[in-house]
Amino acid sequence: MLTLADLFQCFTNTRPAGTERIEISSVVVDSRQVQAGSLFVAMQGESLDGHTFIPDARARGAAAIVAETRAGVGEGLGPNTHLINTTNPSVAGLQPGPSPLAPVVFLVDSSLAALQQLATFWRRKFDAVQVIGVTGSVGKSSTKELIAAVLRQRYNTLKSEGNLNNEIGLPLTLLQLNETHQRAVLEMGMYALGEIKMLSDIARPRIGVVTNVGPVHLERLGSIENITRAKAELVEALPADGVAILNGDDARVITMKENTKARVFCYGFNPDCDVWADQVESFGLEGIGFVLHRDTEELHVRVPLLGRHSVHTALAATSVGLAEGMTWDEILRGLQDVSAQLRLIVVPAANGATIIDDTYNASPASSLAALNLMAEMSERKIAVLGDMLELGTEEQSGHQVVGGRAAQVVDVLIAVGTRGKWIGQAARDAGMSEEQVFFADTNLQAIEILQKVMRAGDMVLVKGSRGAKMEEIVSALSRIIESGSETD
Repeated sequence: MLTLADLFQCFTNTRPAGTERIEISSVVVDSRQVQAGSLFVAMQGESLDGHTFIPDARARGAAAIVAETRAGVGEGLGPNTHLINTTNPSVAGLQPGPSPLAPVVFLVDSSLAALQQLATFWRRKFDAVQVIGVTGSVGKSSTKELIAAVLRQRYNTLKSEGNLNNEIGLPLTLLQLNETHQRAVLEMGMYALGEIKMLSDIARPRIGVVTNVGPVHLERLGSIENITRAKAELVEALPADGVAILNGDDARVITMKENTKARVFCYGFNPDCDVWADQVESFGLEGIGFVLHRDTEELHVRVPLLGRHSVHTALAATSVGLAEGMTWDEILRGLQDVSAQLRLIVVPAANGATIIDDTYNASPASSLAALNLMAEMSERKIAVLGDMLELGTEEQSGHQVVGGRAAQVVDVLIAVGTRGKWIGQAARDAGMSEEQVFFADTNLQAIEILQKVMRAGDMVLVKGSRGAKMEEIVSALSRIIESGSETD
């Protein structure tokens, strides 16, 4: 477990006597998560400054605090607080004794850089832990979850929780490493060139998985070529004895084999891949089946994942299992883990209606995948589709492609938001009638429309970017259905 001595060693290259006895219970950037013995890292956010919450962190029992050197830091912490200037450290007066030390505040130039420095320091203490990095425009969270489910069949595995995939989240995950862990599966997101390289420098992955490349964050990176370059930073960081696991069905991903000195392992529907699948069969909300091929071996597989696109998720996890020398029994057990079904949440209703909650995020590719899942179902289908953000130059065309596919799949479409209007208009242009397509400016209006059109037995897909907050619709739908307030 991380100790106060480790913090001193990392930030000051000293280990004051007795500090090794003071354990750090957790590392957090939100003072509300502080518990006795926590390290609180105060950071300047977009709207809030973590430094204003330092007294709150101390009151909750923080053992140590990282803060940027500025006027007022340390005020309200009491006379026994130890302020350590990491550029000119002095540990005079530190007397841990038998009881916990008064709080130690490490003053740094950048709290973010200090967090990353600490994660790098801590990662180096666990060289035996193999790290698997996962990136891609779509599906990296689900892929990370299923990879971890497979690895858990043999190895004690740490994984990123939720969306802890950035310059803050990944270091926080690595700081949870302890002596029991054997593998770590880390999701790696990015908003700019160089970010995945930075995350890889901290995490030192031996296996890298790239799921796909699409126009997600195009507004920030400017071109699909830049997105490809950014994702390729993961495979570029792999060591010569590592493994680059690439989606062989994505033309941009497969070119990354030229960017790595690691061994390349491909997966997909293409028989030229190292592991590939065919004969895909959907069982709706009961999962999918397919035949998995590896060299001369054929395995009939059924997994509790939703939609044809989930075959790629299963193949990526299978590839990691094979790269780690796992048996087919272990791999197939992991693929059966229902907890790995992250992105799509199915909410059954008492009257037989079903909500498919895919509000985690949205892009054209993931929206098309969700609609393809709907196409496999025989029930009356309603899609509630909202704004997709950060599509850059493909913003309008991306929404229109989704609208065109919706026209082929659903019986009723509710287009929500300013950009959602492009979805609805494209659906009408593709043949849906005015009676089938509704427009809502807000989530509340979408809820009101649903109260009028939703019937018992319907399949209702709700999807949009996280910024659209369409989980509000899911919450309201659940209440509507539970109270039996639907109408014909």
